[in-house]
Amino acid sequence: MDSSINNNEQSQPTIHPVKFLTWLIIVASVMLFASFTSAYIVRRGEGNWLQYDIPSIFAYSVVIAILSSFTMQWAYWNAKKDEIKNVKIGVVLTFLLGIAFCINQWMGWQALVANNIYFVGNPSESFFYVISGMHLLHMFGGLIFVGIILFKTFTFKVHKKNLLSINLCTTYWHFLGFAWVYLYFFLLLNR
Repeated sequence: MDSSINNNEQSQPTIHPVKFLTWLIIVASVMLFASFTSAYIVRRGEGNWLQYDIPSIFAYSVVIAILSSFTMQWAYWNAKKDEIKNVKIGVVLTFLLGIAFCINQWMGWQALVANNIYFVGNPSESFFYVISGMHLLHMFGGLIFVGIILFKTFTFKVHKKNLLSINLCTTYWHFLGFAWVYLYFFLLLNR
């Protein structure tokens, strides 16, 4: 009887604890952004809502996010084929695009200020800063993750027999890109 219990326990699918944690962080982040966008819609419905044009520089962030998602995926595919040189190129490009995204967001906030759109002002202004700022905070976390993968790649700890870390980083990076595309179009269409 004990052997049948052991066989059943061994046949149950398991998930790596770090993979589970990564997905837990993604789900929690989705819930966070969903609550922000829901609060945005509710607050907008109450009136006293300033409509303003979102500076076009934020559209460049969408392009950067999509490009960086491709470079990260390319790095992962190359890791699966053990083409380490291409992995290094892909991860470096992803890191640089991530930095470009952050700089672009900063420039977008400067454009908002130049148009007299401030964090402390009308609720519509505050929501934009809070939502984009929270995404930027997640991006900083993503950049740390990509930096770790960069280090692991250059120390030959990422290859076809050790894909967990680059797989999880790729998953999280895709989430960040998708989140920004969603948030940008949400903010653009719900002014």
